[in-house]
Amino acid sequence: MKIVTVILAGGKSSRMGEDKSLLEINGEVFLRNIYHIAQQCTEEVYVICPKPKKYISILPFCNFIPESQFFQGPLMAFHEALNYVQSDWVLLLACDLPFLTVIELKYWINSLCNLPENIMAFLPKNEKGWDCLCGFYRPSCRESLQKYLSQGNRSFQQWLNQEKVAEILVKNREILFNCNTPQDYELLKNITQK
Repeated sequence: MKIVTVILAGGKSSRMGEDKSLLEINGEVFLRNIYHIAQQCTEEVYVICPKPKKYISILPFCNFIPESQFFQGPLMAFHEALNYVQSDWVLLLACDLPFLTVIELKYWINSLCNLPENIMAFLPKNEKGWDCLCGFYRPSCRESLQKYLSQGNRSFQQWLNQEKVAEILVKNREILFNCNTPQDYELLKNITQK
């Protein structure tokens, strides 16, 4: 079973006010941290972003996928990335998951072979819906996604609600922490400095 990772980077980071993929925690840049975690769990790792040159100094040997349109949103970026990958599953990750671990990812990966063929995605769930930027998708979802996008839709949650999705049961919810705002970043720094 071949699994590749696609990391979303270089979005607007409008709530953060700066590119969150370049933020550091304990001397490690978010994007490089998530890249190294994914590298230990999957055969290939791709980073999709509007300006790959911005990140080459951080990840000089990375496979970058340049977005054809800047800031088109995560669902459009994922759809575009699917043109570049060949695998049985795609692990889609946000760049700002500072507590995600190799151990947890490998545990999830071991469950993939038990999923029925009609399951299109394998994702954690939270109080708002699916954690769509930290989980697995079959590349065959591209056809359904193309149809959904062609109707002018852009909501990840609404698309997933039309598909067969299996839930990843997460024991420690902290690993899904996203750093989206300056307040999140301050909280993160306080936690990691203790």
